[in-house]
Amino acid sequence: MPEVIDIPEIAAATRSFIGSEHKLLINGEWVSNVAGDSLAVIDPATGEQIAAVPAAGEAEVNSAVAAARAAFDKGPWRTMGATARAELLLKWADLVEQHHQQFAETEVLCTGMPMSVAGAVAPIIARDWLRYYAGWATKIAGQTLAQDPYPVPGVERFLMTRKEPVGVAAQIVPWNFPLGMTVMKLGPALAAGCTVVLKPDEHTPLSALLLGRLACEAGFPPGVINIIPGHGHVAGAALAAHPDVDKISFTGSTEVGKKIIDAAKGNLKKVTLELGGKSPFIVMPDADLSKTIPMAVQQGYFLQSQNCVCPSRMLVHKNVYDQFVEGLAAGADSLIIGPGLNPATTLGPLVSAQQLQRVQSYVQSGIKEGAELITGGDELDRPGNFMRPAVFAGAHRDMKIVREEIFGPVLSVIKLDTDDIDEIVHQANDTEYGLNGSVWTENIGTAMRISAGIRSGIVGINAHTMSDINGGLGGYKQSGWGREMGEESLHAYLETKTIMMHY
Repeated sequence: MPEVIDIPEIAAATRSFIGSEHKLLINGEWVSNVAGDSLAVIDPATGEQIAAVPAAGEAEVNSAVAAARAAFDKGPWRTMGATARAELLLKWADLVEQHHQQFAETEVLCTGMPMSVAGAVAPIIARDWLRYYAGWATKIAGQTLAQDPYPVPGVERFLMTRKEPVGVAAQIVPWNFPLGMTVMKLGPALAAGCTVVLKPDEHTPLSALLLGRLACEAGFPPGVINIIPGHGHVAGAALAAHPDVDKISFTGSTEVGKKIIDAAKGNLKKVTLELGGKSPFIVMPDADLSKTIPMAVQQGYFLQSQNCVCPSRMLVHKNVYDQFVEGLAAGADSLIIGPGLNPATTLGPLVSAQQLQRVQSYVQSGIKEGAELITGGDELDRPGNFMRPAVFAGAHRDMKIVREEIFGPVLSVIKLDTDDIDEIVHQANDTEYGLNGSVWTENIGTAMRISAGIRSGIVGINAHTMSDINGGLGGYKQSGWGREMGEESLHAYLETKTIMMHY
C-alpha cells in the first residue's frame, strides 16, 4: 500500500488566516470568552497544534442567544424582504467562491480529508448550497384554503395559511465535513428568516469562523449569525437546554442525539437530528462488479470512512462473494495514505488520536470475534493519525463491527447465502439504524423490490452516496428525526399559521 510523506506549503492567505487571532462571533462583533480557556486545533496529519480558538461557555451561549433573540424579535432580519435576504446569501456565496483555496486548505488541515475532496467538493458545495437556499427565500408561501359551508346564516369566511420563521435556531455541526454541514444548516434557516447560533465542533472550528468573517463582509445584520465554537458537553448542552432557543438542529452520534432530546424538552424546542448509520451495501449475483467494486472502495473509504452514510456493512451474494472480497481488498491496498495536502493522497488521517484508538479497538474486536482480517487494520508508525484501511470477511450480524457505527476505515463483508428477496431485505434492515443503503444489480425488478424494502432515508440503486441537495438527508429508526437539505429542510425552520376571517 503506497504512502506519501511530503506536505506541500499552504497558500499565504490560508497561513495568515490560520495564524491570526481567532475569536467568537456574537452580535456582529468578534469577542473573547470570559473564562479565557481555548480549544487546540490539531493537524491530524502531524499531531501538531495549528491554532487556538476560544471555547464558548455558558456566558457566551447566553450572549449569543440574546443577540439572536434581539435580532429576530426587534431587528431587521425577520421583517426584511425575501429578496434582500436572498441577495445577502448570494453575496456570501460569491465571497465563499473567492476564498476557495483558503476553505479547501483549512478543511484539510482540520479534518485530514484529501485535497481531492476538500478542493473539488467542500467549497463548491458551500457556494452552491448557499445559492440554492437564496433561491428558496423568495418562494416561501402559504395557501388560500377552501371552506366548508359555515352554519351561521349570513356569515362568510376566508381561510388562509402563512409560513413564518420558527425564531432562534441553534445548530450543532460535526467534525467530519464541517464546511458542508455548516452551510447545509445555515442556508435553510437564514432563507426562512430565522436567526442562528452555530456551534462548530471543537476539533474543526476554523472553516465556520472563516464563513463568519465573510458573513460580516457580506453585510448580514448583527445578531443574525452567531458562531461560538465550544465543547459539546458545555456549549452544546447549554444551547439544547436554553429557553430562548426555538429550534435545534444537531448532526452527530445517536447517543448524543438522545441527550439533545432530553435537554430540549424544557421549552419543547423543535428538533432535527441527523444521527448514526450502519448502511447496507447489497451486491446481487448479477451486479456489474467492474463498477460495483470501485464504488465500494470509493464510498467505503470516503473521508477515511468518517461519514454517517458509509457502507461499512456489505452484504454480498455467495455467487460473487469471493470475487468481491478479493477486489475490495485490492482496492483498499491501492489507496495512497498520506497528508491530505499532498495531491497524491487518497486516504488521509483520522481526525484525532482518540478517534484512531477507538477505530483500532474495533479492529481488535473483529479479530477476537472471529472475522477474517483480509488486509489492513494496523496503525502506521509515523506522526499523525494514520492507519491502513481494513477489510473483514466472514463477518456476521452478532459482531460489534457489524452492529455498531465505527466511523473509521473498517469494512465488513457478509455472505448472502439466499436468493430470497424478502430475506435479503430482512438482513439489510437488521440494524437499529436507517440512514442510507444501496443495492447493486442489473435487474430493475430486483432493484425496485429491495430499494422499496430497505428502511432508510436514502437508498441508491447502483449508487451509494449522500443525497443531492434537492433531495433529503435523514433517517429512519435511530438515525434521527427530520431531513436536512432540499425543500423539506426549509420547512423545518418554518411555522404554519392558519388565519380565519369572518365578514
